[in-house]
Amino acid sequence: MNTIALRLLKTLTLLLAGLFGLFVFAGNLMDYNSNYEFVRHVLSMDTTFEGNALMWRAIESPVLHTIAYWGLIIAEGVFSLLAFIGAYHMLKNIRSTGSRFNKAKAFGFYAFILGFAIWFLGFIVIGSEWFAMWQSQIWNGKETAMDITTVWVGFAILLALKDDNLNEQ
Repeated sequence: MNTIALRLLKTLTLLLAGLFGLFVFAGNLMDYNSNYEFVRHVLSMDTTFEGNALMWRAIESPVLHTIAYWGLIIAEGVFSLLAFIGAYHMLKNIRSTGSRFNKAKAFGFYAFILGFAIWFLGFIVIGSEWFAMWQSQIWNGKETAMDITTVWVGFAILLALKDDNLNEQ
């Protein structure tokens, strides 16, 4: 196996995750109102099944909608930043010892921890299950969040593979 090629692949996946996060972050800022509406409708639970017995969970406060949305935007921005910093450190150490390259992955792991918190915990566990987002035909991001989470799992597993020294191929 070509150690440099595998290290480049790991670095590229982290860089691409950061690019994805940057596009999501920028999209939320550039199209603030559309994406705010998503958060508002999910938290308000106003498009879930009629007679939903879970409506006591609904949050109808615009202030809380705004706080949740800004929390999401900030988390996505930090996710992207961590991924970019991680990719930089990995690229900088691409020809280093296995131990040094493995240490350079730290920001990548933090990025994926945050990514799991955003897309799995935030959208799937809280949005889809707590706020019954899955019941909405219009404001349902569960499938997209699951797809993103699945990619992050694959990327995190790839990143976690131990890198040997270059001469141990």
